[in-house]
Amino acid sequence: MSEHHSEHHVVPLKIYFLIFFALMIGTVLTVAAAFVNMGFLNTPVALIIALAKASLVILFFMHVKYSPKLVGLFAVAGFFWLCILLALTMQDYYTRKLGPGEAPVEFLKQGSFF
Repeated sequence: MSEHHSEHHVVPLKIYFLIFFALMIGTVLTVAAAFVNMGFLNTPVALIIALAKASLVILFFMHVKYSPKLVGLFAVAGFFWLCILLALTMQDYYTRKLGPGEAPVEFLKQGSFF
């Protein structure tokens, strides 16, 4: 019977604290960006900050950085799919010609889902 040995990468505690502080700085940047009027750039700036924070969480806290290449490939594919969905959602949102107070769907005008 063969024994399976798997090596686990042990991340130093210092790295976790550095990532934590980087996430806190990202949170401060997100809040600061929310109070600055950048026009149409508010949403892209917030998404870029969120993408950077999510990347740190995935790479270090979920150990994708130290996992096999296939795990990294699926993580990148998930981000790519998320980008496609966000692009399609934003395209739909920005091309709607609704006036103030108009609902995009008829049943929303009635104030109830049922």
